[in-house]
Amino acid sequence: MSLIIDQVDLSFGALQALKQVDFEVKDGELFGLIGPDGAGKSSLFRIMASLLIPDKGRCLMHGHDVVKDYRELRKIIGYMPGRFSLYMDLSVEENLAFYARVFGTNVKENYELIRDVYEQIAPFKKRLAGKLSGGMKQKLALSCALIHRPEVLILDEPTTGVDAVSRREFWDMLKKIQNEGITIVVSTPYMDEAEMCDRVGLIQKGKLLEITDPSKPYENDQAQLFSLKSEKGIYAYLDRIRNMEGCKQAWLFGDQLHVTLHSEEDATRVKAALDGWGDSSLEWLKITPSVEDRFMGLISNSEAL
Repeated sequence: MSLIIDQVDLSFGALQALKQVDFEVKDGELFGLIGPDGAGKSSLFRIMASLLIPDKGRCLMHGHDVVKDYRELRKIIGYMPGRFSLYMDLSVEENLAFYARVFGTNVKENYELIRDVYEQIAPFKKRLAGKLSGGMKQKLALSCALIHRPEVLILDEPTTGVDAVSRREFWDMLKKIQNEGITIVVSTPYMDEAEMCDRVGLIQKGKLLEITDPSKPYENDQAQLFSLKSEKGIYAYLDRIRNMEGCKQAWLFGDQLHVTLHSEEDATRVKAALDGWGDSSLEWLKITPSVEDRFMGLISNSEAL
C-alpha cells in the first residue's frame, strides 16, 4: 500500500477536525478525498505531508511513519498545498531550479515527467511567479511538486479558483502522471472531479462517511432516486415536495430537483400528487445516483443520527 491512514484524530482546541479517519490507498492509484470546505481535507493532507502531528492514530507512506520518519518521507512525496506557496519574487524557471536543487536533481533529469506541464508554462519562464494567472500558477506548482519524481503526489484542492478549461487540462495531466506509476492522492470540493478518480473517500465534518468506486452505480438506500424538472422553474417546488409523504430528501441539482423516496410504493403516491399540481411541464424520472447524490444521502443520514 502507498498510504495507510489508521484511526487518525486531530483537534484544534475544542474543534475536532478529524474523527477516527481510516482508509488505505493502493500503489499507483488515483484516490480522491471529496468534501465541502471545512470537512477536514486540508488537515488530513498536512498530516500526510508531515506538517501536522495527529492527536491519535498513525499515517504510513510506503512504510514510513509520517511523524517518526519525516525526513525520509519528504524525499518520496510531492506536496502541492491548497494555497499557492512558491516564491512570488522568483521567475518560473528560478522556482523550478530552486526546488530541483533542494531535492538534489535538475529540470533536465526528470523533464519527461513534467514535459506536458512545463511546455504550457515555458513561454512565461522569465515571468515572476506572482505575475502568473491562476491556471499558470497551478501548473508551476505541479511542476515543482514533480521535479524529483516522487512516489506519492499529494494535491490539496489543486483546481480551486481556476477556470473550467484549466481544471479539465489539469486532470488530463494527472492521468498521464498516474500512468508513470506515481500514486496520487487529491482533495477537491468539486463532485464532478470525483468521476476522474479510481476511488473516492467522502468526508464531512472530519468524519469519513464512505469509500466508493465512482464508476459503479449506487444501489440500496439510494435506489429510489428521481429528478423533477419544470419549464416554469423548479425552486418554488422544493419545500412543497420536501413536505410530501414518502419524501426522504430533496435538493437542488442545477435546473432540477433530485428527490429520494423511502420505498417503491411512495413513487406511485408522489407521482399522483404531482399530476394534481396543475403544471403540465413537470417531468418526473427515475435516475441513477451520482457520487454527489450518494454524498447528499450520506450527509442526510449522518445528521439524522
